[in-house]
Amino acid sequence: MPYRTSTLLLLMVLSTSVAARAQTYSAGADLFFYGDNTEFANPFREGETLMGISGRIFVEATLNDAVKIRGGFFGRGRFGAHEFLDHAEPLIALELSRGASRFIFGSLETVEWRHDVRGPDQETLHRLLPPIQHESLAFARGQEMGLQWLVASPRLDQDAWINWQRLNTSERRERFDAGYRASLKIATGTHLQGQWHVVHEGGQQFNNGAVSDSQAAAVGLEWSRSVRPWRVTVDAHAVVTQDVPDREQSARTKAGVGLFSRGAVERGAWRAHMIVWRGRDTLKAEGDTNYLALRSDGSVFRNVRDYGEFGLTRHFRPAAGVHVLAAFRLHRVEADYEYSYRIVGRVRLRH
Repeated sequence: MPYRTSTLLLLMVLSTSVAARAQTYSAGADLFFYGDNTEFANPFREGETLMGISGRIFVEATLNDAVKIRGGFFGRGRFGAHEFLDHAEPLIALELSRGASRFIFGSLETVEWRHDVRGPDQETLHRLLPPIQHESLAFARGQEMGLQWLVASPRLDQDAWINWQRLNTSERRERFDAGYRASLKIATGTHLQGQWHVVHEGGQQFNNGAVSDSQAAAVGLEWSRSVRPWRVTVDAHAVVTQDVPDREQSARTKAGVGLFSRGAVERGAWRAHMIVWRGRDTLKAEGDTNYLALRSDGSVFRNVRDYGEFGLTRHFRPAAGVHVLAAFRLHRVEADYEYSYRIVGRVRLRH
């Protein structure tokens, strides 16, 4: 069924030539190769190895300077699986542009297809902080579909979206996540940054479980300066979380606070970064549990949480449209010391 639907969507895009002859067509493919190994054995997170590929193949019709339509196919597969693709679905998007602003209806733009990622700590789907959104979602989740508003100007970088993950049925609640991330330039080398993200389960059509919300917000400053041959970046964010597992049981609601600070030094193709986190009672669905107060057994850690990370990243650009990132990290989770390594390859093809 997904293959037939993808073919139909492509034909719909191509058939628009009947209505407008001034448009242009392009074909594209984006491939995302990943190998991620985390050697964790602590009370908050278990180790896992993720290796595979995801990709999208599409035809894009540009109707004019403001309107584009994309139709194609998205697929994802894990190495070692019985089938090469364990997840496949059509890709379809309507994009409306005006100046630095883009509005997307359909398949959203996420970090898998961006070639400006500088380190593994920036590899969350929408460039959120890791305590708010887990990095490995970029590997494990299929394409996101919903609404998205992007702004990329010299002063403002913005991403606002809603991603519908699951419909409300008689068996289960609907589920979606929505968020906002912005970076505003307030002075040379200084940006004011803000983030908000919520994961919601609910729906009014069927009453088949608890209505829940798990959200977090962060505000902070980023400062960067070039001191040849180095580039230094420092950012710090205050984070607040609220986890509501059941709206009808207010006693189960937990609120938490945390401080996320990070420093990075870049020289050529190399980047080194360090993260220091301290939080209390922070619980957040889809967040990295190395930062949070939830243990792997489901119990809550009733004390201040500490987490530290040091990473070294090397970038390779062996050909036009090809970006490879290799990273090694050391992690301190309370009294446990762990390590992880990651290799990610992004390939962009256009015709």
